[in-house]
Amino acid sequence: MISRIDLRGDALPEGGALRDLLPRAEFDVEAALERVRPICEDVRHRGDAALIDYAERFDGVTLDRVRVPAAALERALAELDPAVRAALEESIRRARIVHRAQRRTEHTTQVVPGGTVTEKWVPVERVGLYAPGGRSVYPSSVIMNTVPAQEAGVASIALASPPQADFDGLPHPTILAACALLGVDEVYAAGGAQAVAMFAYGTESCAPANMVTGPGNVWVAAAKRYFTGRIGIDTEAGPTEIAVLADDSADPAHIAADLISQAEHDPLAAAVLVTDSVTLADAVAKELEPQVAATKHVEDRVRPALSGKQSAIVLVDGVDEGLRVVDAYGAEHLEVQTADAAAVAARVRNAGAIFVGPYAPVSLGDYCAGSNHVLPTGGCACHSSGLSVQSFLRGIHVVDYTRDALAEVAHHVVTLAEAEDLPAHGAAIKARFGWKVPGQ
Repeated sequence: MISRIDLRGDALPEGGALRDLLPRAEFDVEAALERVRPICEDVRHRGDAALIDYAERFDGVTLDRVRVPAAALERALAELDPAVRAALEESIRRARIVHRAQRRTEHTTQVVPGGTVTEKWVPVERVGLYAPGGRSVYPSSVIMNTVPAQEAGVASIALASPPQADFDGLPHPTILAACALLGVDEVYAAGGAQAVAMFAYGTESCAPANMVTGPGNVWVAAAKRYFTGRIGIDTEAGPTEIAVLADDSADPAHIAADLISQAEHDPLAAAVLVTDSVTLADAVAKELEPQVAATKHVEDRVRPALSGKQSAIVLVDGVDEGLRVVDAYGAEHLEVQTADAAAVAARVRNAGAIFVGPYAPVSLGDYCAGSNHVLPTGGCACHSSGLSVQSFLRGIHVVDYTRDALAEVAHHVVTLAEAEDLPAHGAAIKARFGWKVPGQ
């Protein structure tokens, strides 16, 4: 069901050569870009009418408007299963605890007497959040996008999720209920690239946003790439990934269950085990068979994901080599199930989120750890971070110098301006001192 890659014996290659040996899903955003371009431009020119047409074409629903009525949000919350409501409320509570602690404070540094630089943190004015609605419903993604934006102080928050034929063209009611719990009352029945275009350009019913965040399919990722520069984005999210670094102290039943938990997202989902124990590798492979047979979504998601080229058991000589492999892979989710797991996890450099030990599975992070599950995929954890309060803040430097403080450094500024052949830069300093610069 799952292939093996044997990296034992020979010295592991460096950098990109090692990355090329590791499994990865094929996710061609560039090819999708040409297909989403006309959709995005159609939304630009026709606004809500284009969104309504695409809802019929892609989602099989007929809409008379794109914005979800307030009454539908209220009804969804009123009809929500009490157990689901309690779980969502606990997820929100824990996410707020973690994200509230991420808030930045303004800091002023006195460089010289009379010369200060203040770094202040200003939230973006308006964000568009995206909650997927294809194979599964993700109210948890509503929480993971909304909470950090709210804790950052974003004043205007809108959310889009695909219209559903089973719910009279509205997004899934659990999505709507999560919005209501979070106080998000601006919700749109729009999915895919057209939803991103709605936020980027604005339409009759939706004001343009400064930033768009949230996971989605390849069309959403392509639209984010198309609009990069016009709007801020979190990341071009690809198929979900789990990597597990484990030794012979790990429980194979736990690992098999965790690999399956990510495989059920999508047939392109990646599940990777890195281990120095052939015994564990064999036991996990054996455990997969009955656990896969007992789960849901076997043929359409789980089995294709586990048997695909993006999933594998990777054999290494030891934990040190395993750390090199997982750092090269840069997993969205990395579980460390080894002896002294906390110490091993502390050595990891590249991962979207790290889950330490046998009682911190990825599923906990998806819902109720308090951490954020909107994380970099496709190896982007080597250079990018998951969604946080910081994602919605801009650091602005405020420079405040007196005449005397400027005079102290004026000759250096003029010297550097002339060294760069930018004499007008120096002239801007000289003009403040009657064209005779102190110190020259």
